Amino acid sequence: MQKQKFFRISLGWQIIIGLILGIILGQLFYQNKAAIQVMQNIGTMFISMIQMIVLPIVISCLTVGIANMGDIKKLGRIGLKTLIYFEIMTTIAIIIGIIVANVTHPGTFIDIHSLKGSDISQYTATAKTAKHSGIWSILMSIIPTNIFASLGKGDMLPIIFFSVLFGLGTASIGKQGKIIVDVLNAVANVMFKVTNWVMRLAPIGVCALIGVTVGEMGFSSLKPLLLFIVIAYATMAFFVFVVMAGVGHLFHVRFYEMFRIIENEVTLAFTTASSEAALPKMMEKMQDYGSSKGIVSFVIPTGYTFNLDGSAIYQSLAALFLAQAYNIHLSLGQQITLVVVLMLTSKGMAGVPGASFVVLLATVSTIGVPMQGLTFIAGIDRLVDMGRTAVNVVGNSLATVIIAKSEHEFDEDKREKYVASYKRGD
Repeated sequence: MQKQKFFRISLGWQIIIGLILGIILGQLFYQNKAAIQVMQNIGTMFISMIQMIVLPIVISCLTVGIANMGDIKKLGRIGLKTLIYFEIMTTIAIIIGIIVANVTHPGTFIDIHSLKGSDISQYTATAKTAKHSGIWSILMSIIPTNIFASLGKGDMLPIIFFSVLFGLGTASIGKQGKIIVDVLNAVANVMFKVTNWVMRLAPIGVCALIGVTVGEMGFSSLKPLLLFIVIAYATMAFFVFVVMAGVGHLFHVRFYEMFRIIENEVTLAFTTASSEAALPKMMEKMQDYGSSKGIVSFVIPTGYTFNLDGSAIYQSLAALFLAQAYNIHLSLGQQITLVVVLMLTSKGMAGVPGASFVVLLATVSTIGVPMQGLTFIAGIDRLVDMGRTAVNVVGNSLATVIIAKSEHEFDEDKREKYVASYKRGD
């Protein structure tokens, strides 16, 4: 008797269906506070479950990866390569955003005084508490005084710093360290299993989060800023499919094949506007795709705070958009200064909640844009955040493969087997 086959919808399509249902529900319950609160709670619960998984995976995988590496010189070389690559790509993203804004002039097509402002008090409060005083403040913030406090706050950089040292210490004690490695390997495997369970709830979480966004804003509020949104997304698409693809080709990376492998994670990051939502599965897939555990465990969490290409594009575009809307002409020198300021502030605000908007708050004053201007684009921040988060996820995946290849720690045979199994739907 022939076994009956059942039609199975992939996770990516389930998430897209959740997205469509969320838009419908958001429009149906537009400005309905009770319904929006229910959707907000469901979405928050889903994101909280993801956040619950992220740190155990990062700590266990990074510690094991560094312990297996066991060479502090090699770690220093990988760290330096990674940070240089991140800085170059982020700078290119900022420059592209500024060039596009200068070519398209999106701010000149809008009457800034006709826009309705939104509340940005949560961002201004964050900006005041987020201290930024140059490179020393960044370096000092990396070293945790209490690792458990850093874990409680979810501060990624101190956690990475501690895990690297813990991994090196584990490697240095020989056979005793193998016990720790085995335990943390088991922890990582358990957490990846839990990730697979949580991902089954992704369509529900996406539906709720999109429903909240549409329910609070509605489509009518998007019309005045539609051109800016379209330009922002077109610029991000250009950066991914032209710039990143070109960089991938330069380093012999099969970019479009890699993109196909992570398409579910990109979709999840886009619909939830959360890099954390995609991080656990992305780390698992990059290992399966052929990158070594040590490279994956170091590059992806570090990129989570340092390699934010989508955010860089948005910040440069938004800064010039507001300047144009207020008829503020920026000279070439001022625009070069803007590039430098964005390079510094984006690193200084790493890990700060609502970092992209906080960076804008710290930046627009340097070019003479009134702080009130930010209230006019705050309403669409969530919508643009979806796009920039997806770009960040693609950028970190590409960085992982490039660094792995540069260190000869990319297994082509493993890649071929995984791609073949992925195409079969195993």
